[in-house]
Amino acid sequence: MLKLESFTGIYLHRDRVDFRKSIDGLSAIVEQEMGLNVFGSHLFLFCNKNRTRLKVLYWDATGFAMWYKRLEQDRFRWPRNHDDEVILIDAQQFEWLLGGYDIWKMKPHEKVNYSRIS
Repeated sequence: MLKLESFTGIYLHRDRVDFRKSIDGLSAIVEQEMGLNVFGSHLFLFCNKNRTRLKVLYWDATGFAMWYKRLEQDRFRWPRNHDDEVILIDAQQFEWLLGGYDIWKMKPHEKVNYSRIS
């Protein structure tokens, strides 16, 4: 398993992304819109329009990998009024974001408890 500290940067793409895009489409966004090297030791974070899904893209020297998280309730807190197209966060902020915190306001998601799928 990779450690977050092994990445030299964790970048958020501020604008919402069409989640039909996969590795190739997201890689193009990194290079063309974000102006970053997709082959560097970076994590790139993308959020869908409803802010209920998150994709993380990275290059691991042998190929691309992509993580995907879907929230069952609530939404990811994504920057809206940010001047920069690309936002750099640290490993702690990334963990907070995945844990449901608004890293700009530090408010967590409410916990969801289910007993079964169907």
